[in-house]
Amino acid sequence: MTDISAIAADLGYRAGWAAVRRAPEGAARAVFDRVGGFAGRRNGGPDQLRRNLARVIGVPPAEVPDELVADAVRSYARYWCEAFRLPAQDRATAASTANLPAADHARLDAAVSRGKGVVLALPHTGNWDMAGVWLVQHYGKFATVAERLKPESLFTRFVEYRESLGFEIFPLSGGEQPPLRVLADRLRAGGIVCLLGERDLARHGVPVTFFGERTRMPAGSARLAIETGAALFPAHHWFEKAPYSSMSVGEEIDVSGGVESATQALADAFAANIAAHPADWHMLQPLWEADWTDRQKARMSETGGAA
Repeated sequence: MTDISAIAADLGYRAGWAAVRRAPEGAARAVFDRVGGFAGRRNGGPDQLRRNLARVIGVPPAEVPDELVADAVRSYARYWCEAFRLPAQDRATAASTANLPAADHARLDAAVSRGKGVVLALPHTGNWDMAGVWLVQHYGKFATVAERLKPESLFTRFVEYRESLGFEIFPLSGGEQPPLRVLADRLRAGGIVCLLGERDLARHGVPVTFFGERTRMPAGSARLAIETGAALFPAHHWFEKAPYSSMSVGEEIDVSGGVESATQALADAFAANIAAHPADWHMLQPLWEADWTDRQKARMSETGGAA
């Protein structure tokens, strides 16, 4: 991202948070829904999104229904609408719009009560910030990491936003100490850690098969569970009719087979959940090795990790 585009992005997000939170909810949602639908249909929608959805539903990209692409972009627009509005909302009211089934809630309660920490790994689906608000309301503060964005003012804005929701944020890079170290401390104290788990931003991921193709996913969730004895669960969030949404906390992941085995188990759980709610998976970037650019492949070769 160039300096000019980075500054423009910062100004755009600043304007979004200032304007959308003050607009009537119905009007704000209607605008984002229309814009998302238009963007999803324009020229067939984002090409990479279409390629990603093709893997999910098992068809060539040209056969992905246009309406699914449009629904996916509308879903992504809904995420941003809700994100811009969350800081001005009552947290308890916002959390009440998200539903976790009783069996999943009991599973999470039992793990938390053991006092050895809990790692929740989830993909970029639905509104992960709303899921975090629900978690804060029911269990108190949890820890997570944030990607280092440019310019620094934009990164700071996102950190302040999520901290205002009750999240404890550590930078993925450039912090006072490596994030895994402080996250491990939180787990050993019996805390909860939430990590987005299907996109390898730090380039230290492990190979997995995801929807039948090779990619790499972050190893942090599995590594933390193995090193600390914390329970590891796949989590998911998806949209229902606005303003409602649903969540799941799956069966505990067996980490006894090591990092790669546990990460593959997470990938399998993510795939099942994404396949059930494909329009709510917000993955507009290349994820599979087959879609990596030559530059990404070269970076993988240099680092020995993911692109």
